[in-house]
Amino acid sequence: QEHLVESGGGLVQPGGSLRLSCAASGFKFSDYLMSWYRQAPGKERELVARISDGGSGAIHAESLRGRATISRDNAKNTVHLQMNNLKTEDTATYICNAASLADGPNYWGKGTLVTVSS
Repeated sequence: QEHLVESGGGLVQPGGSLRLSCAASGFKFSDYLMSWYRQAPGKERELVARISDGGSGAIHAESLRGRATISRDNAKNTVHLQMNNLKTEDTATYICNAASLADGPNYWGKGTLVTVSS
């Protein structure tokens, strides 16, 4: 069973915007911190943004601060990442993560590819 399924990636020109979505299933979504990570070819996976279980608190990586916003909808079991003013260095596979707050299993999605290129 795929617990996390990402969508919304694609090819975008520098300066463009994308909204990534992650649909969760098979676990109690509201008991999990939700995060977006990214991994570019030849580089380590890095945290992009994280949002609290209730959605009231969020952190964003310095490299994307001011250009990205994470949000979640607990009624729909989804988490989103809105990215604006994209740069070529944002090219990566963006991966959704669910981290349990109650000693449950953690989950990873397979990722969605974002390519920023002219």
